Amino acid sequence: MEQGNYSVGLDIGTTKIVAIIGKENEYGKIEILGIGRSKSLGVHRGVVNNITQTIKSIQQAVELAEGNSGLKISSVVVGIAGQHIRSLQHSDYITRAKSEEVINEDDVEKLCNQVYKLVMLPGEEIIHVLPQEFKVDGQAEIKQPMGMYGGRLEANFHVVVGQVSSIRNVGRCIKSAGLDLGNITLEPLASANAVLSQEEKEAGVALIDIGGGTTDLAIFKDGIIRHTAVIPFGGNVITEDIKEGCSIIEKQAELLKIKFGSAWPGENKDNEIVSIPGLRGREPKEITLKNLSKIIHARVVEIVEQVYVEIKNYGHDEQKKKLIAGIVLTGGGSQLKHLKQLVEYITGMDTRIGYPNEHLAGDSDEEIASPLYATAVGLLMNAVQNKAKVSEARQEVEDKEDDHGVFTGEEHTQTKTAPKRERKSIFDKWSEKLKDFLDNAE
Repeated sequence: MEQGNYSVGLDIGTTKIVAIIGKENEYGKIEILGIGRSKSLGVHRGVVNNITQTIKSIQQAVELAEGNSGLKISSVVVGIAGQHIRSLQHSDYITRAKSEEVINEDDVEKLCNQVYKLVMLPGEEIIHVLPQEFKVDGQAEIKQPMGMYGGRLEANFHVVVGQVSSIRNVGRCIKSAGLDLGNITLEPLASANAVLSQEEKEAGVALIDIGGGTTDLAIFKDGIIRHTAVIPFGGNVITEDIKEGCSIIEKQAELLKIKFGSAWPGENKDNEIVSIPGLRGREPKEITLKNLSKIIHARVVEIVEQVYVEIKNYGHDEQKKKLIAGIVLTGGGSQLKHLKQLVEYITGMDTRIGYPNEHLAGDSDEEIASPLYATAVGLLMNAVQNKAKVSEARQEVEDKEDDHGVFTGEEHTQTKTAPKRERKSIFDKWSEKLKDFLDNAE
């Protein structure tokens, strides 16, 4: 199969790196062609801290995916997360010189570009500028101002900001692994695409993606992203606490958490005990499940409470901003037993576990439909959409060229129109800027 027919998402996580190859089938669903997963060794809390190790892990995952599918990977869509990501609300406006003409895409673009000129802290750069609602000449709550008349166009923006060096390091790893950077997107947005339905986004929903190193939050209301945050704790700190609390090695702590861990301590009886083999002939250790779940419970409560503070910061308590669809949990950490009940208990909001199977073809492997792969599936969906946009724009240009063959008496003249300017989203432009930036940094 030629490279034109499939796309690749690459999730660079703290505990694992996943490369996932897929294409859109005739029903508009994503068909998974191959998947490769490797242990992530150079990433800490969502940020690359060892370039060489990360490159090795990326290459390993890519090779596995290529082996599984028999396809060659050249370009990937990557997600970024990490504790350096923060978001802010901003309002801006432009005054149009010709108010008798209708507002077009260029006006909206001009307004968005103006937001990019905001002065950030040293070393920070704007990643996403997401318009919320527009106002035209003071008329509020306009979702789409295109085609309207007006002299003053203003909008509220959700601006996502991140550290330039962290983003540059991710780009560097991709290039050094011999791949092209197709696009970069924010991981909470990718996960949201994979597990949330449009109805939930309309009603108001908080997506909590509990990964190994970070917990990502994305809040939607009226179909628009309203708030994003990255909390620098994830499943790894729970493992770390078990390791310290029970004086065992990390590998055993991780296994204990997965097999016997529960977020609700009342669940276990006092006499339920797990025996762990000692190191190098030492006596085995006995750990009560009640103690284990107490350790887990304490840390999970801390993570959930931090997320809940962010949900309140968004304004969930106000009637107009209420999140009717509640909370959706996804990511590897969401598989912890009784976590759903604990989140409902702390926040008082309806909660469900999010599986990325809604957009996958019916015959997909069950393993891929696990919350573990939510971000990877979301990135793959992003890659597929990008590919569709590009081919659509190409098709339009070709159709225009075909329509303009003009035949005049003696000679046959072919007049070609200038190719239609392909409309890029603000974010595609940002990706291009970043790619140039990375090329120059070599």
